[in-house]
Amino acid sequence: MQQVVSSTSRVEGVALLPGDKSISHRAALLNSIAHGESHVSNFCEGDDRESMLRCLRGLGAEITKHSSCPIAGSFECFRIEGRGPYALTEPQAVLDAGNSGTTMRLVTGLLAAQPFFSVISGDSSLRSRPMRRITEPLVEMGAYIMGRSNDSLAPLAIRGGSLRGIEHEMSVASAQVKSALIIAGLYAKRETTVHQRSSSRDHTERMVRAMGGDIRTDGLTVTVRPSELSAVDVRVPGDISGATPWLVAACCHPNGRIRLPRVGINPTRSGALDVLQAMGARIRMQNVREEDGEPVADLVAESSDLSATEIAGELVPRTIDEIPALALAACFATGTTVIRDAQELRVKESDRIHATVSGLTALGADIEETQDGMIVRGGRALSGTVCDSFGDHRIAMAMGVAGLLASGQTIVTGAEAADVSYPGFWQTLHRLGSGRDGS
Repeated sequence: MQQVVSSTSRVEGVALLPGDKSISHRAALLNSIAHGESHVSNFCEGDDRESMLRCLRGLGAEITKHSSCPIAGSFECFRIEGRGPYALTEPQAVLDAGNSGTTMRLVTGLLAAQPFFSVISGDSSLRSRPMRRITEPLVEMGAYIMGRSNDSLAPLAIRGGSLRGIEHEMSVASAQVKSALIIAGLYAKRETTVHQRSSSRDHTERMVRAMGGDIRTDGLTVTVRPSELSAVDVRVPGDISGATPWLVAACCHPNGRIRLPRVGINPTRSGALDVLQAMGARIRMQNVREEDGEPVADLVAESSDLSATEIAGELVPRTIDEIPALALAACFATGTTVIRDAQELRVKESDRIHATVSGLTALGADIEETQDGMIVRGGRALSGTVCDSFGDHRIAMAMGVAGLLASGQTIVTGAEAADVSYPGFWQTLHRLGSGRDGS
Protein backbone atom coordinates (compact mmCIF):
# COMPACT_ATOMS: atom_id res chain seq x y z
CA MET A 1 0.00 0.00 0.00
CA GLN A 2 1.20 3.53 -0.70
CA GLN A 3 0.23 6.92 0.65
CA VAL A 4 0.46 10.16 -1.31
CA VAL A 5 1.35 13.19 0.83
CA SER A 6 1.36 16.72 -0.56
CA SER A 7 3.00 19.84 0.76
CA THR A 8 0.62 22.06 2.66
CA SER A 9 0.35 25.73 3.58
CA ARG A 10 -0.19 24.94 7.25
CA VAL A 11 -0.12 22.08 9.74
CA GLU A 12 -2.63 22.61 12.51
CA GLY A 13 -5.01 20.77 14.80
CA VAL A 14 -5.40 18.39 17.71
CA ALA A 15 -4.20 14.78 17.65
CA LEU A 16 -5.43 12.19 20.14
CA LEU A 17 -2.64 9.65 20.41
CA PRO A 18 -2.87 5.89 20.73
CA GLY A 19 -2.00 4.60 24.17
CA ASP A 20 1.65 4.14 25.07
CA LYS A 21 2.75 0.75 23.76
CA SER A 22 5.32 0.07 26.47
CA ILE A 23 2.87 0.77 29.30
CA SER A 24 0.02 -1.12 27.60
CA HIS A 25 2.07 -4.27 27.16
CA ARG A 26 3.30 -4.26 30.74
CA ALA A 27 -0.19 -3.58 32.10
CA ALA A 28 -1.59 -6.57 30.20
CA LEU A 29 1.19 -8.99 31.09
CA LEU A 30 1.59 -8.07 34.76
CA ASN A 31 -2.15 -7.97 35.43
CA SER A 32 -2.48 -11.39 33.79
CA ILE A 33 -0.26 -12.89 36.51
CA ALA A 34 -1.65 -10.77 39.36
CA HIS A 35 -4.42 -11.52 41.81
CA GLY A 36 -7.74 -9.81 41.03
CA GLU A 37 -9.65 -8.06 38.27
CA SER A 38 -8.21 -5.03 36.50
CA HIS A 39 -9.16 -2.63 33.72
CA VAL A 40 -6.76 -1.16 31.16
CA SER A 41 -8.09 1.81 29.17
CA ASN A 42 -6.60 3.52 26.10
CA PHE A 43 -4.67 0.33 25.37
CA CYS A 44 -2.21 0.83 22.52
CA GLU A 45 -3.58 0.23 19.03
CA GLY A 46 -2.29 -1.76 16.11
CA ASP A 47 -0.63 -5.04 15.31
CA ASP A 48 1.69 -4.97 18.34
CA ARG A 49 -1.30 -4.91 20.67
CA GLU A 50 -2.76 -7.97 18.99
CA SER A 51 0.60 -9.74 19.27
CA MET A 52 0.78 -9.28 23.05
CA LEU A 53 -2.89 -10.16 23.66
CA ARG A 54 -2.66 -13.20 21.37
CA CYS A 55 0.35 -14.56 23.30
CA LEU A 56 -1.21 -13.96 26.72
CA ARG A 57 -4.52 -15.53 25.67
CA GLY A 58 -2.56 -18.46 24.27
CA LEU A 59 -1.29 -19.00 27.81
CA GLY A 60 -4.83 -19.01 29.23
CA ALA A 61 -5.07 -15.38 30.34
CA GLU A 62 -8.65 -14.05 30.42
CA ILE A 63 -8.61 -10.69 28.62
CA THR A 64 -11.82 -9.27 27.16
CA LYS A 65 -13.06 -5.94 25.84
CA HIS A 66 -15.23 -4.24 28.42
CA SER A 67 -18.04 -1.98 27.26
CA SER A 68 -18.86 -0.47 30.67
CA CYS A 69 -15.37 0.08 32.02
CA PRO A 70 -15.26 2.27 35.15
CA ILE A 71 -12.08 4.11 34.07
CA ALA A 72 -12.33 4.24 30.29
CA GLY A 73 -14.03 7.56 29.64
CA SER A 74 -14.15 7.81 25.84
CA PHE A 75 -11.38 5.21 25.39
CA GLU A 76 -11.56 1.51 24.62
CA CYS A 77 -11.07 -0.70 27.66
CA PHE A 78 -9.98 -4.26 28.40
CA ARG A 79 -10.85 -6.31 31.50
CA ILE A 80 -8.22 -8.75 32.77
CA GLU A 81 -9.08 -11.53 35.19
CA GLY A 82 -5.89 -12.12 37.13
CA ARG A 83 -5.66 -15.51 38.83
CA GLY A 84 -2.16 -15.25 40.23
CA PRO A 85 1.31 -16.12 38.97
CA TYR A 86 0.79 -19.89 38.68
CA ALA A 87 -2.48 -20.01 36.75
CA LEU A 88 -1.08 -19.88 33.22
CA THR A 89 -1.32 -23.04 31.13
CA GLU A 90 0.84 -24.72 28.52
CA PRO A 91 0.01 -23.28 25.08
CA GLN A 92 -1.53 -25.60 22.51
CA ALA A 93 0.27 -23.92 19.60
CA VAL A 94 3.30 -21.76 18.86
CA LEU A 95 2.91 -18.32 20.43
CA ASP A 96 3.05 -15.68 17.68
CA ALA A 97 4.66 -12.36 18.63
CA GLY A 98 4.17 -10.97 15.11
CA ASN A 99 6.48 -8.00 14.56
CA SER A 100 6.59 -7.02 18.24
CA GLY A 101 10.02 -7.15 19.86
CA THR A 102 8.49 -6.04 23.16
CA THR A 103 6.10 -8.99 23.11
CA MET A 104 8.84 -11.46 22.19
CA ARG A 105 11.23 -10.38 24.93
CA LEU A 106 8.78 -9.76 27.78
CA VAL A 107 6.80 -12.94 27.13
CA THR A 108 10.05 -14.94 26.90
CA GLY A 109 10.89 -13.70 30.41
CA LEU A 110 7.47 -14.91 31.54
CA LEU A 111 7.78 -18.28 29.78
CA ALA A 112 11.18 -18.90 31.38
CA ALA A 113 9.40 -18.98 34.75
CA GLN A 114 6.58 -21.36 33.75
CA PRO A 115 6.82 -25.10 34.52
CA PHE A 116 5.86 -26.19 31.02
CA PHE A 117 7.11 -26.31 27.44
CA SER A 118 6.39 -23.49 25.01
CA VAL A 119 7.55 -22.10 21.67
CA ILE A 120 7.43 -18.43 20.74
CA SER A 121 8.13 -17.02 17.28
CA GLY A 122 7.24 -14.05 15.09
CA ASP A 123 7.32 -12.73 11.55
CA SER A 124 10.40 -12.81 9.32
CA SER A 125 11.62 -9.45 10.62
CA LEU A 126 11.33 -10.47 14.28
CA ARG A 127 12.98 -13.83 13.59
CA SER A 128 16.06 -11.93 12.39
CA ARG A 129 16.38 -9.77 15.52
CA PRO A 130 18.93 -10.77 18.21
CA MET A 131 17.59 -12.55 21.31
CA ARG A 132 20.80 -13.74 22.97
CA ARG A 133 20.78 -10.80 25.38
CA ILE A 134 17.68 -12.30 26.99
CA THR A 135 18.29 -15.99 26.42
CA GLU A 136 21.72 -16.08 28.06
CA PRO A 137 20.70 -14.58 31.44
CA LEU A 138 17.44 -16.56 31.48
CA VAL A 139 19.40 -19.78 30.91
CA GLU A 140 21.72 -18.73 33.74
CA MET A 141 18.61 -18.40 35.92
CA GLY A 142 17.74 -22.03 35.16
CA ALA A 143 15.48 -22.01 32.09
CA TYR A 144 16.16 -24.25 29.11
CA ILE A 145 15.96 -22.23 25.87
CA MET A 146 16.83 -23.37 22.38
CA GLY A 147 16.70 -21.24 19.23
CA ARG A 148 18.28 -20.83 15.83
CA SER A 149 21.85 -19.64 15.24
CA ASN A 150 23.35 -20.56 18.61
CA ASP A 151 20.09 -19.85 20.41
CA SER A 152 20.22 -16.19 19.38
CA LEU A 153 17.27 -16.11 16.96
CA ALA A 154 13.57 -17.04 17.19
CA PRO A 155 11.69 -19.29 17.20
CA LEU A 156 12.61 -20.00 20.81
CA ALA A 157 11.71 -23.31 22.46
CA ILE A 158 11.49 -22.89 26.23
CA ARG A 159 11.22 -25.27 29.17
CA GLY A 160 10.89 -23.04 32.21
CA GLY A 161 10.38 -23.10 35.94
CA SER A 162 12.57 -23.47 39.06
CA LEU A 163 14.49 -20.26 38.45
CA ARG A 164 17.17 -18.90 40.72
CA GLY A 165 18.01 -15.23 41.13
CA ILE A 166 21.15 -13.90 39.47
CA GLU A 167 23.19 -10.73 39.28
CA HIS A 168 23.40 -9.58 35.66
CA GLU A 169 25.52 -6.86 34.07
CA MET A 170 23.81 -5.55 30.93
CA SER A 171 26.05 -4.96 27.90
CA VAL A 172 23.79 -2.20 26.51
CA ALA A 173 20.84 -0.27 27.89
CA SER A 174 17.64 -2.13 26.99
CA ALA A 175 14.32 -1.79 28.80
CA GLN A 176 13.08 -4.97 27.11
CA VAL A 177 15.95 -7.09 28.41
CA LYS A 178 15.72 -5.53 31.87
CA SER A 179 11.96 -6.11 31.95
CA ALA A 180 12.29 -9.75 30.86
CA LEU A 181 14.65 -10.38 33.78
CA ILE A 182 12.42 -8.52 36.24
CA ILE A 183 9.41 -10.60 35.18
CA ALA A 184 11.40 -13.83 35.53
CA GLY A 185 12.79 -12.55 38.83
CA LEU A 186 9.29 -12.29 40.30
CA TYR A 187 9.24 -16.11 40.22
CA ALA A 188 12.88 -16.85 41.12
CA LYS A 189 14.35 -18.14 44.33
CA ARG A 190 16.36 -15.32 45.89
CA GLU A 191 16.65 -11.82 44.49
CA THR A 192 17.59 -10.87 40.93
CA THR A 193 19.76 -7.81 40.34
CA VAL A 194 20.24 -6.04 37.01
CA HIS A 195 23.05 -3.50 36.54
CA GLN A 196 22.49 -1.06 33.66
CA ARG A 197 25.22 0.88 31.86
CA SER A 198 22.83 3.80 31.34
CA SER A 199 19.20 4.50 32.15
CA SER A 200 16.36 2.97 30.14
CA ARG A 201 12.58 3.29 30.38
CA ASP A 202 11.33 2.32 33.83
CA HIS A 203 7.66 1.46 33.21
CA THR A 204 8.12 -2.11 34.46
CA GLU A 205 9.67 -0.99 37.75
CA ARG A 206 6.92 1.59 38.31
CA MET A 207 4.13 -0.89 37.59
CA VAL A 208 5.58 -3.77 39.62
CA ARG A 209 5.98 -1.37 42.55
CA ALA A 210 2.38 -0.11 42.16
CA MET A 211 1.17 -3.72 42.19
CA GLY A 212 2.92 -4.49 45.46
CA GLY A 213 6.01 -6.19 44.06
CA ASP A 214 9.24 -6.13 46.06
CA ILE A 215 11.45 -4.08 43.75
CA ARG A 216 13.96 -1.35 44.42
CA THR A 217 16.10 0.93 42.29
CA ASP A 218 19.48 2.29 43.32
CA GLY A 219 20.86 4.50 40.56
CA LEU A 220 21.30 2.23 37.54
CA THR A 221 20.79 -0.97 39.54
CA VAL A 222 17.40 -2.68 39.83
CA THR A 223 16.74 -5.51 42.30
CA VAL A 224 13.57 -7.61 42.42
CA ARG A 225 12.64 -10.24 44.98
CA PRO A 226 10.13 -13.08 44.49
CA SER A 227 6.73 -11.42 44.66
CA GLU A 228 3.05 -11.98 43.98
CA LEU A 229 1.26 -8.98 42.49
CA SER A 230 -2.15 -7.40 43.10
CA ALA A 231 -4.15 -6.22 40.08
CA VAL A 232 -4.35 -2.48 39.36
CA ASP A 233 -6.40 -0.42 36.93
CA VAL A 234 -4.30 1.46 34.37
CA ARG A 235 -5.27 4.49 32.27
CA VAL A 236 -2.61 4.38 29.60
CA PRO A 237 -1.28 7.83 28.55
CA GLY A 238 -0.65 8.81 24.94
CA ASP A 239 2.53 7.40 23.42
CA ILE A 240 5.45 9.86 23.30
CA SER A 241 6.85 7.91 20.33
CA GLY A 242 3.60 8.52 18.45
CA ALA A 243 3.66 12.16 19.53
CA THR A 244 7.15 12.88 18.17
CA PRO A 245 6.26 12.95 14.44
CA TRP A 246 3.58 15.57 15.17
CA LEU A 247 5.96 17.64 17.31
CA VAL A 248 8.44 17.61 14.43
CA ALA A 249 5.73 18.47 11.90
CA ALA A 250 4.58 21.50 13.89
CA CYS A 251 8.05 22.78 14.76
CA CYS A 252 9.51 22.41 11.25
CA HIS A 253 6.57 23.78 9.28
CA PRO A 254 6.55 27.58 8.83
CA ASN A 255 2.87 27.68 9.73
CA GLY A 256 2.44 24.92 12.29
CA ARG A 257 0.61 24.44 15.57
CA ILE A 258 -0.43 21.05 16.98
CA ARG A 259 -1.87 20.20 20.39
CA LEU A 260 -1.45 16.71 21.85
CA PRO A 261 -3.56 16.01 24.95
CA ARG A 262 -2.53 13.59 27.72
CA VAL A 263 0.93 12.50 26.57
CA GLY A 264 3.16 10.36 28.79
CA ILE A 265 6.29 12.32 29.73
CA ASN A 266 8.11 9.70 31.78
CA PRO A 267 11.67 11.07 32.13
CA THR A 268 13.16 7.79 30.89
CA ARG A 269 11.15 8.21 27.67
CA SER A 270 11.06 11.97 27.09
CA GLY A 271 14.44 12.30 25.39
CA ALA A 272 12.78 13.47 22.18
CA LEU A 273 11.31 16.44 24.07
CA ASP A 274 14.73 17.26 25.52
CA VAL A 275 16.37 17.06 22.08
CA LEU A 276 13.76 19.23 20.37
CA GLN A 277 13.83 21.83 23.13
CA ALA A 278 17.65 21.89 22.99
CA MET A 279 17.25 22.64 19.27
CA GLY A 280 15.03 25.62 20.13
CA ALA A 281 11.64 24.01 19.53
CA ARG A 282 8.62 25.92 20.83
CA ILE A 283 6.95 23.15 22.83
CA ARG A 284 4.86 23.91 25.88
CA MET A 285 3.81 21.40 28.54
CA GLN A 286 0.42 22.19 30.02
CA ASN A 287 -1.62 20.59 32.80
CA VAL A 288 1.31 18.50 34.04
CA ARG A 289 0.11 15.80 36.45
CA GLU A 290 0.63 12.19 37.51
CA GLU A 291 -1.81 9.43 36.57
CA ASP A 292 -1.42 5.86 37.86
CA GLY A 293 2.23 6.45 38.70
CA GLU A 294 3.16 7.93 35.30
CA PRO A 295 3.75 11.66 34.59
CA VAL A 296 1.40 13.08 31.94
CA ALA A 297 0.99 16.48 30.22
CA ASP A 298 -0.75 18.18 27.31
CA LEU A 299 1.81 19.28 24.69
CA VAL A 300 1.52 22.23 22.31
CA ALA A 301 4.11 22.57 19.53
CA GLU A 302 4.47 25.54 17.16
CA SER A 303 6.65 26.69 14.27
CA SER A 304 10.22 27.11 15.46
CA ASP A 305 13.69 28.19 14.37
CA LEU A 306 15.78 25.13 15.09
CA SER A 307 19.53 24.83 15.66
CA ALA A 308 21.68 21.72 15.33
CA THR A 309 22.43 19.49 18.30
CA GLU A 310 24.08 16.18 19.22
CA ILE A 311 22.27 12.98 20.18
CA ALA A 312 24.69 10.61 21.88
CA GLY A 313 25.52 8.70 25.06
CA GLU A 314 22.76 8.48 27.66
CA LEU A 315 20.33 10.37 25.42
CA VAL A 316 20.21 7.49 22.93
CA PRO A 317 18.22 4.95 25.00
CA ARG A 318 15.73 7.72 25.79
CA THR A 319 15.25 8.58 22.09
CA ILE A 320 15.88 5.28 20.34
CA ASP A 321 12.39 4.96 18.79
CA GLU A 322 12.20 8.66 17.89
CA ILE A 323 15.54 9.09 16.09
CA PRO A 324 14.10 8.78 12.53
CA ALA A 325 11.73 11.69 13.25
CA LEU A 326 14.46 13.66 15.04
CA ALA A 327 16.76 13.19 12.04
CA LEU A 328 14.02 14.77 9.94
CA ALA A 329 13.90 17.73 12.35
CA ALA A 330 17.67 18.09 11.98
CA CYS A 331 17.18 18.63 8.24
CA PHE A 332 15.40 21.91 9.11
CA ALA A 333 17.92 23.06 11.72
CA THR A 334 20.76 25.50 11.24
CA GLY A 335 24.11 23.72 11.45
CA THR A 336 25.22 20.10 11.62
CA THR A 337 23.51 17.58 13.87
CA VAL A 338 25.47 14.47 14.89
CA ILE A 339 23.74 11.27 16.02
CA ARG A 340 26.08 8.59 17.42
CA ASP A 341 26.17 5.65 19.85
CA ALA A 342 22.93 4.48 18.21
CA GLN A 343 24.07 1.20 16.65
CA GLU A 344 21.02 -0.44 18.29
CA LEU A 345 19.04 1.12 15.43
CA ARG A 346 20.66 -1.40 13.08
CA VAL A 347 18.65 -4.28 14.59
CA LYS A 348 15.19 -2.76 14.94
CA GLU A 349 12.26 -3.61 12.63
CA SER A 350 14.60 -2.39 9.90
CA ASP A 351 18.14 -1.07 9.84
CA ARG A 352 16.83 2.33 10.88
CA ILE A 353 20.10 4.13 10.26
CA HIS A 354 20.17 3.00 6.63
CA ALA A 355 16.41 3.41 6.16
CA THR A 356 16.36 6.96 7.57
CA VAL A 357 19.37 8.11 5.56
CA SER A 358 18.03 6.48 2.40
CA GLY A 359 14.63 8.15 2.64
CA LEU A 360 15.85 11.62 3.60
CA THR A 361 18.60 11.52 0.97
CA ALA A 362 15.98 10.76 -1.68
CA LEU A 363 14.07 13.82 -0.48
CA GLY A 364 17.18 15.98 -0.95
CA ALA A 365 18.58 16.14 2.59
CA ASP A 366 22.31 16.45 3.20
CA ILE A 367 22.64 13.42 5.47
CA GLU A 368 25.43 10.90 5.89
CA GLU A 369 25.28 7.39 7.34
CA THR A 370 27.89 6.39 9.94
CA GLN A 371 28.47 3.05 11.63
CA ASP A 372 26.55 4.03 14.77
CA GLY A 373 24.40 6.92 13.62
CA MET A 374 24.25 9.73 11.09
CA ILE A 375 25.39 13.26 10.36
CA VAL A 376 22.75 15.74 9.20
CA ARG A 377 23.70 19.09 7.68
CA GLY A 378 20.58 21.20 7.95
CA GLY A 379 19.21 23.93 5.76
CA ARG A 380 18.69 22.14 2.45
CA ALA A 381 15.09 22.24 1.18
CA LEU A 382 13.33 18.89 0.73
CA SER A 383 11.50 17.95 -2.47
CA GLY A 384 8.84 15.30 -2.82
CA THR A 385 9.79 11.89 -4.17
CA VAL A 386 9.13 8.18 -3.60
CA CYS A 387 10.19 6.88 -0.17
CA ASP A 388 10.08 3.31 1.15
CA SER A 389 9.01 2.43 4.69
CA PHE A 390 11.30 -0.63 4.72
CA GLY A 391 8.38 -2.35 6.46
CA ASP A 392 9.08 -0.26 9.60
CA HIS A 393 6.37 1.79 11.31
CA ARG A 394 8.80 4.45 12.60
CA ILE A 395 10.25 4.98 9.11
CA ALA A 396 6.78 5.10 7.53
CA MET A 397 5.68 7.83 9.94
CA ALA A 398 8.89 9.86 9.58
CA MET A 399 8.62 9.79 5.79
CA GLY A 400 4.95 10.73 5.96
CA VAL A 401 5.73 13.85 7.99
CA ALA A 402 8.63 14.60 5.63
CA GLY A 403 6.05 14.65 2.84
CA LEU A 404 4.13 17.42 4.64
CA LEU A 405 7.32 19.45 4.93
CA ALA A 406 8.75 18.84 1.44
CA SER A 407 7.71 20.70 -1.69
CA GLY A 408 5.50 18.91 -4.17
CA GLN A 409 4.24 15.38 -3.66
CA THR A 410 5.77 12.50 -1.73
CA ILE A 411 4.75 8.86 -2.13
CA VAL A 412 5.42 6.53 0.81
CA THR A 413 5.42 2.87 -0.21
CA GLY A 414 4.75 0.19 2.38
CA ALA A 415 2.70 2.77 4.24
CA GLU A 416 0.67 0.08 6.00
CA ALA A 417 3.68 -0.47 8.30
CA ALA A 418 2.40 2.43 10.41
CA ASP A 419 -0.49 0.20 11.51
CA VAL A 420 1.90 -1.70 13.78
CA SER A 421 1.68 1.06 16.39
CA TYR A 422 -0.56 3.81 14.99
CA PRO A 423 -3.45 2.59 12.79
CA GLY A 424 -4.94 6.09 12.48
CA PHE A 425 -1.68 7.76 11.52
CA TRP A 426 -2.41 8.51 7.87
CA GLN A 427 -5.91 9.86 8.54
CA THR A 428 -4.47 12.12 11.24
CA LEU A 429 -1.65 13.28 8.96
CA HIS A 430 -4.02 14.25 6.16
CA ARG A 431 -6.34 16.00 8.63
CA LEU A 432 -3.54 18.01 10.27
CA GLY A 433 -2.15 18.83 6.83
CA SER A 434 -5.50 20.24 5.82
CA GLY A 435 -5.72 22.31 9.02
CA ARG A 436 -8.98 20.71 10.10
CA ASP A 437 -9.23 20.43 13.87
CA GLY A 438 -10.35 16.91 14.73
CA SER A 439 -10.92 17.54 18.41
